[in-house]
Amino acid sequence: MNTLSKTMWGIVLIAIGVIIGLNSLEITRINIFFEGFWTLFIIIPCFIGLFNEKEGKVGNVIGLIIGLALLCSARGFIPFEYIAKLIVPFILIMIGLSMIFKNTLQKSITEKMNHVKDGLENIVATFTEQKITKEDESFEGANLDAVFGGISLDISHAKLKEETMIKASSIFGGITIITPKDIEVKVKSTSIFGGVSNHTKHQKDSKKTIYIETFCLFGGVEIK
Repeated sequence: MNTLSKTMWGIVLIAIGVIIGLNSLEITRINIFFEGFWTLFIIIPCFIGLFNEKEGKVGNVIGLIIGLALLCSARGFIPFEYIAKLIVPFILIMIGLSMIFKNTLQKSITEKMNHVKDGLENIVATFTEQKITKEDESFEGANLDAVFGGISLDISHAKLKEETMIKASSIFGGITIITPKDIEVKVKSTSIFGGVSNHTKHQKDSKKTIYIETFCLFGGVEIK
């Protein structure tokens, strides 16, 4: 979560506290439990998530639009039957558009990924957990797949080349990648009801770069 996201969450909590306080003192009579108020638990997190530059935004956009549609339905503006019929096509369209424009907007990372060799190390965790540490050994890259499982990959002390490629796919799972402190990390992410947290700092003068391509479906990838 970046500074802007934290600030926005702070404003939301302060606003709720002020409203509850004024209502308790009978200064105001603002009904925070209006019809359809529960949709705010979808709308507010997704809206704030759009301002987090280190996370994928597709899931947040989908969640925000679905939340607004449900709010309109709860308020009687849109029949719920229409939302139920259109929600699946809408999600598929958004995922398709994301795949198309992600490749267009992040050409540099995509081009690097296209040159990844099939011989890279495969690390798979399905209904299990894998903890891999590369200590003072050569590491050329890896394909990480976590399905209902978890993977922890520590390459903070590994011997890396000028360019290292990692593909990480998390489906109902979690992946943690620990990188060296003095290396540039560039991330291309596609997240659908999931997210990527990149805690690495920008190292513009670094002579080595790690390219990480992630796909998250109800899962998460943490890079630190």
